[in-house]
Amino acid sequence: MRDKELERRTKRFALRVLRFVGDLERSKVNDVLGYQLVKAGTSIGANYREANRAESYDDFIHKIGIVEKEASESQYWLELCEEDNIGNPSERKWLLQECSELLAIFTAIGRSAKSRRKVKTS
Repeated sequence: MRDKELERRTKRFALRVLRFVGDLERSKVNDVLGYQLVKAGTSIGANYREANRAESYDDFIHKIGIVEKEASESQYWLELCEEDNIGNPSERKWLLQECSELLAIFTAIGRSAKSRRKVKTS
């Protein structure tokens, strides 16, 4: 998958997270979950964009690590929403699926980058 295509995909994910959270009923629980999900879910694309503009290979690896962590955190908040039946079920399902796929992609990118770095330094 090309960098720009993945940037668009992470932006689409972020926009759908914003809509999902914006549609939640107001409550203390939903406000906290929504706040955390918005922070993590929008951070995936922002940090991936930064990784693509990294100043060095090590900087790229570091920023991809942040993307992985934010995707994992987003997945956690979405799992809580799923287990407590919070939000629109079909949108929640899409977000969980997309988040799982993004996490797998960024984990693979991170592993590949780290193994290439080892080869370069050998």
